[in-house]
Amino acid sequence: MDLDTVKELLNEKKLTSIKKIFSEMNEFDIAELIGDLPENMLVQAFRLLPKSIAADVFSNLDEDIQVKLISALTNKEAAYIIEDMYSDDAADLFDEMPAVMVTKLLSNVSKDTRTSINKLLNYPENSAGSIMAIEYIHLKKGLTIKESIDRIRKQKDDFVSYDSCFITDNKRKLLGYVTVKKLLINDFDTLIDDVMEECEHVITTLMDQEDVANIFQDYDYSTLPVVDSENRLVGIITIDDIIDIIEEEATEDIEKMAAITPTDKPYIKTGVFETWKKRIPWLLLLMISATFTGGIIAHFENALATYVVLTAFIPMLMDTGGNAGSQASVSVIRSLSLDEIEYKDTLKVIWKELRVSLLCGITLAVANFIKLMLLDKVGLEISFIVCSTLVMTVMVAKLIGCSLPIAAKKIGFDPAVMASPFITTIVDACSLLIYFRIASVLLGI
Repeated sequence: MDLDTVKELLNEKKLTSIKKIFSEMNEFDIAELIGDLPENMLVQAFRLLPKSIAADVFSNLDEDIQVKLISALTNKEAAYIIEDMYSDDAADLFDEMPAVMVTKLLSNVSKDTRTSINKLLNYPENSAGSIMAIEYIHLKKGLTIKESIDRIRKQKDDFVSYDSCFITDNKRKLLGYVTVKKLLINDFDTLIDDVMEECEHVITTLMDQEDVANIFQDYDYSTLPVVDSENRLVGIITIDDIIDIIEEEATEDIEKMAAITPTDKPYIKTGVFETWKKRIPWLLLLMISATFTGGIIAHFENALATYVVLTAFIPMLMDTGGNAGSQASVSVIRSLSLDEIEYKDTLKVIWKELRVSLLCGITLAVANFIKLMLLDKVGLEISFIVCSTLVMTVMVAKLIGCSLPIAAKKIGFDPAVMASPFITTIVDACSLLIYFRIASVLLGI
């Protein structure tokens, strides 16, 4: 079904046909479809959804559409949706809503739901506690497998994950976990204590979400328990949350590497003024930084007046240096984000980039020397100045490009900040200083 068909059926009041079509569709596909409807039609279409899937469809809508929809629904309808959502999804929704609306909605849900959501909202942003879900399978030590299965069946909560059952003592302190597979293949009278496994990795509520994502990536987990400062089990994090975090963190790094202040809104839904605010601070900083390049050129104005031909090669040298520095910085930033290198590896990284830059510089210089001599018909002396500058510029650029991100992470900054625009601005100034210094020595100017 396409969007125009839905609009046509709604306009013709063929509600039974829409209900039948929705009942045969996946929740994600329904969300993709109705998310593009005008607000009045969106509310109408959403009310036609079976109650059993309404909350799942709602969870798959974009956050701005969720806010519009929940605002248009009656208090009773909104409360039903929130009650049926997983706690972490509900907390994410409230994060995007005005405080007045949050208070109004929370007053219409059950006390347990209100307590759960408020608890998640009180955790720091981007912490494990803020993204965890509290709908998990929880068993106490001493139960048999039969008792455990009976308890799981009796619990009417819609669990986020059925992969693992977490086991605690009487004070809710985490002891370990047992997989559903073990519950199925072992005898009913076996104690879960005997088949329980120790949790190799446990997430704390205040752990940064990026660190949590790294653990999931490194060890291929699908679910991990979350504990408080006293090792009491308070929630779980599942792989679907981690996928969202990885996408969010990757987008943030890309924006920082492009000298843009990160935003959590999609590009198409970010206003012109808001986009301007995200970009202009970095552009101003880089513009001011670039004035040093102009100052260097002005300082060597007499040399350029004497040997005008030197001016022709400035763009090539600056661009090559910037590109070389960007290559090194992007490689190192990626390795830092994957924890492949640490601060202690700085000398190894510099030594490697030094050798790579020497090979790259010599290759570029040879190719450029042939071009200068055969095509540009430039004299040997000028060709030597340009090519030697090229070698040194590439070496300096790659050393700056590999060392600045590591230094940034060491002092607590995001390494992605030290990416292409920032590196290029520094390398431009360095390449000009090298160029004019070599020219001054060899040409005596």
